[in-house]
Amino acid sequence: MASTTDIPRQPGMPVRFERPSALAFLLYAVGLGVLIWSLDGTGWSLAELATGLPALGDFFSRAWPPSLERLPSLSSALIETFQMAVAGTVVGAVISIPLAVLSARGLLGSRWLNFAARSVVAIFRTVPDLVWALIFVIAVGLGPFAGTLAIAVDTAGFCGRFFAEAMEDVDKGPAEALQAQGVRRIDTIFCAVMPAATPAFITTTLFALEKAVRSSVVLGLVGAGGIGLELKVSMDMFDYPTAATIILMIFGLVVIVEQVGAHTRTRVMDGH
Repeated sequence: MASTTDIPRQPGMPVRFERPSALAFLLYAVGLGVLIWSLDGTGWSLAELATGLPALGDFFSRAWPPSLERLPSLSSALIETFQMAVAGTVVGAVISIPLAVLSARGLLGSRWLNFAARSVVAIFRTVPDLVWALIFVIAVGLGPFAGTLAIAVDTAGFCGRFFAEAMEDVDKGPAEALQAQGVRRIDTIFCAVMPAATPAFITTTLFALEKAVRSSVVLGLVGAGGIGLELKVSMDMFDYPTAATIILMIFGLVVIVEQVGAHTRTRVMDGH
C-alpha cells in the first residue's frame, strides 16, 4: 500500500508537511531546547506579566490626556531626530558605495581588498549603533552630531552588505561585453554593474532611513541628541502626560517615514 507521501499532490491541494529525517528531528529538538533554556534564563513568567498589568494600566491612566504644554520645543526635538536620521543615512549610504564595490566578489579581482572591505563592513554592522553613539559622544561630545555619526557608521555597514549583494546578483553579460572590448574593470562597474543595481540601492537606502529614524530615538537616551533625551527626562521626572505626547509624536514620524518609503519603493520597482 502506497504511503501518503507517494501520492502525487493535485493542483490546488494544500502543501503537506513531510516527515522530518532523524537529523532534522534532532535539530528541531535542539532548537526547542535552546528556546526553553532562553525563556528560563530570562525569567519569563506569565504570572509576573499578569501582576504587572495593573501598573501598566496606571501608567496609561496617568499619561492620558497627553500634555501639549511643551509642544513647540518637542517639535523642534522631533525635527532634530529626523535630521539626524536623514543626514546619517545619506552619509552612510555614500560611504557604503566604495565599501560595497571593494567587498563584492568578482568585481575588482583583488582578494586582499575584498577581505579588508568585508571586514570593515562586518565591524560596522556587528557593533550596535548604541555603542557607536557612546563612542562618538566621547569623541565629539553630547548632541546630535554624535548621533548622526553613529547612524552613518551603522548605515554604512547595513547598506555596504546589501549593496555588495545587489552588485553580485546583476546580470554579468553587459559587464563582460564591455571588458571584452577592452574597457577597464572599474569603468564597467560604473557603466554596467551599478546602473543595474541602482533600484536595489534605492530600496535598501529607504529601508536604512526607516531603521535610522527608529534608532535616532534610542540614541537620544545616551545623550546623542534628538527627542529620545526628552523622553528619558519625562519618564525620569514621572511627567507621563508629556511622555505620552512624545511617544505619539515618535509614532507619527515613524509611520509617515515608512509610508513614504513604501510608496517610493513601489514606484522605483514599477519603473524598473
